Amino acid sequence: MAPETKEKDAKALTAQTPAEIMPRTHEMERWFDRMVEEFWRRPLPSLLRPERWWSVETGMMMRLPAVDVYEEKDSVVVKAEIPGLAKEDISVQLTDSTLTIKGEKKREEEVKADDYYRCERSFGSFTRAVGLPCEVKADQVKASFKSGVLEVRMPKTEEGKKKAVTVQID
Repeated sequence: MAPETKEKDAKALTAQTPAEIMPRTHEMERWFDRMVEEFWRRPLPSLLRPERWWSVETGMMMRLPAVDVYEEKDSVVVKAEIPGLAKEDISVQLTDSTLTIKGEKKREEEVKADDYYRCERSFGSFTRAVGLPCEVKADQVKASFKSGVLEVRMPKTEEGKKKAVTVQID
């Protein structure tokens, strides 16, 4: 057997560790969440434009930022991971009960070499709309951007502060 063939066989037999498999599982969950969210927002166009939710290997499409949405006593907080952007490249809008985050990441340099093996960094624009769990005071919304994390704090209205009542099931 030639040395080149032995090397290929050795590479084919290497097992993947759980640390290598988990990021792929996480990406699949995020892909599915984006697909479902987009479908319910606009059912027909989302089927006609799968590039809105399908991950592109070439790095030419900006992926949607991961977000956390949670309530505190008097406010609703949305945190979004947006690494690699400056605050000037991000737009935040509040319309009714939807917070929309938009941004654009431009390609800094273009590498033209025969030895380029991977391009995983994403570039382009994105829009992420997040439904809010209750009414908020639109005129008192505050946003901050630090270390690639956008934090939007929205004070609840008096109606939004009302506590839920637990109902007994018979």
